[in-house]
Formats: sequence, C-alpha cells, structure tokens
Amino acid sequence: MLELDSIKSELANEQKNLNELGESLDVAKLTLDLEEIDFKVQIDGFWDHLEEAQKTLKEKKRLETKLGEFNGLKTQLEDVEVLIQMSEEAEDASVVEEIQEIYRDYKEKVEELRLKTLLSGPYDSSNAIISIHAGSGGLDAQDWAEMLHRMYIRWAEKKDYRIQTLDYQGADEGGIKSATLRIEGENAYGYLKNEKGVHRIVRISPFDSSGRRHTSFASLDVTPELDDNVAVEINPDDIRVDTYRSSGAGGQHVNKTDSAIRITHIPTNIVVTCQNERSQHQNREVAMRVLKGKLYELALQEHKDKIDELKGDFSQITWGSQIRSYVFHPYNMVKDHRTGAEVSNVYGVMDGDLDYFINEKLKQKETTDS
Repeated sequence: MLELDSIKSELANEQKNLNELGESLDVAKLTLDLEEIDFKVQIDGFWDHLEEAQKTLKEKKRLETKLGEFNGLKTQLEDVEVLIQMSEEAEDASVVEEIQEIYRDYKEKVEELRLKTLLSGPYDSSNAIISIHAGSGGLDAQDWAEMLHRMYIRWAEKKDYRIQTLDYQGADEGGIKSATLRIEGENAYGYLKNEKGVHRIVRISPFDSSGRRHTSFASLDVTPELDDNVAVEINPDDIRVDTYRSSGAGGQHVNKTDSAIRITHIPTNIVVTCQNERSQHQNREVAMRVLKGKLYELALQEHKDKIDELKGDFSQITWGSQIRSYVFHPYNMVKDHRTGAEVSNVYGVMDGDLDYFINEKLKQKETTDS
C-alpha cells in the first residue's frame, strides 16, 4: 500500500537508531543494576535502615522507568512492523490510519528519550531550586517576575513535578520582588539549568495610563538540590544568619513569629532565604541545603576544589545578558537569543509551553559536543 511505503522504507534505519539509543542509555548496565537492587531488596534486614531502603527503592523506580521507556519503544516498533505485514497479507487498508498513528507516536517518544540521554551532567537527574528576582523597573518588573513565577509552575505541573514554595517576597503594590521554588522530579535540574539568566518582556504596560510600551527584566537562577551524599563544607564563620517574620500571599499559612531565615555567604555575597516551613529550625535546614547547592555549582563553574576558595560578588546574574525575549507588542513572539529558536504563541509559552526552548538548547549542546 502506497500510504505505508514511506514508513516501510524507514523501518531499518529506525531499528538502527533505536539500537544506538539503547547503547547511549547503556541498557545492559541498567538491567544489571536493577537485578542487583532486586536481589538486595529480598535480603533479610533490608528495612532495618529505613532511610537507606527508601533511597534504594527510589533508584529502583528510576531504573524501571528508564528500562520501561526503552522496552516500550522496542515493542511499539515491532508492532508497526507486524501490522504492516498483516495489512499487506490481508490487503486490508482499514488499519493504515492506525499504523500511521502508532508510528507518529513512536517517533515522538524516541525523540523525547533521545533528549533525555543528553542530560548527562552529574546532577541533571536532581531536583531543581529556582529563584526569580524582579529587575529594575518598579511595578512592571515585579509583575513580570510574577508572570515568570506562574510560567514555571505551569511547566512543572505539565511534567507532573512536585512544586514547593521555599520563599515568596510579594511587593506591596503588586507582583513579586522574588520567589524561590523547589521543583521535585526526575531530571528537573537537567531540563531547567539552561533557563538560568535574564528574561526580558516588551509590552504595553498595564500600569501606564498613557499606554506606552515598556521593557522590563527579571532574572532566574537555577541550582541542583544536592543529596546528603555530596559533602559541601561551609565555614560557619563565613555565613551570617538573620531571622525575620514570614510574608507571602497571606492567610493562615503566614507565620506570626520570626521563623523565616536569611543566610548570607559573606565571601561570595550569595543570599538564600526560606520561610515556607513551620519552624525556624526547618527553614534554616532548607536554606542551608539551597546554599550548599549554589556554592557547589559555583565551585564547579569557577574550577575550585574547595568552597572556601570562592571570593567575589556572585549575588546575582549580570543584567543586560538576557537569554530570552517575550514580546507582546507590537507583535507576538518569544525568541531565545542563544539558539535562535522562536515562536509566535507567546501566551502558550506563558502558560508553561517551554519544552521547545529547553529541547533546542539541549540539541545545541549535542551539536557542540559532537
């Protein structure tokens, strides 16, 4: 059947690509690792150390998910081959549309899994801590920061990631001064790490009675959430801890005591805050975890062996180096200045449709590395 000839001509190459994808994933090692964990789970006393057992089961789930995705693709490609053969033998054209749909779905999933193989950094699989800060520009910039805050929450929700607000500094006149979110899920940091930078909006300001066009900026910082296995030594003399009263969206969840924590790493001027937890102790614990992630990543970027070698003002992303522009007037467009990727559906992007930009940046890295 002519409708299936193009698919048939691609099958051999698709099988080759799938085999190469399996090598990139190192399916053989994943399978062996899973078998070892399955054996460990059956050993008497496995649950005697609850925290370690939970980590093991989390790793088991991660391996099962990866293998399940790859094996599912193998089955799907085999289904396409079998259905084509059956339709030709029976001369049944009624299954053509079904075959085409299965094949389209297969191609999309292969590309999605291929992009995951590009997340090869040491902490790409980790949870992400993102911090949004309004730039200069008063109410317009604060409103823009709040729009970005919503955009990344919507993106995370579409990924079925868990979202936790660690800090929220609302502005009295509207919008936000800053906010910090914890995005929990497989590869959250790997996907979001390239979103770090300055984001620019161009629009008719809703706060300008003259209806003039305004340009505003907000910055996004992204760091991995490190687990307890990563040792980051911070000299207690290098930090200053301040307490203050929690603020936020209001209501019963706002604490009435000075339980919020602000930690300043004096040598680098990095500041982290947390006000989400119920107690000062919990907020301090979370804030220290965020600080360790920031300092560890900074040490890697600066090629330093030790945290105490870091000196200088690393308190914010440099303004003027915007990575992306969101234009609402005089036309609709979102453009990434690093990859050249652009779309006209600015409202879709603001509703969390960020995967195109995230994936194009990952592909750029693949091209650079190859």
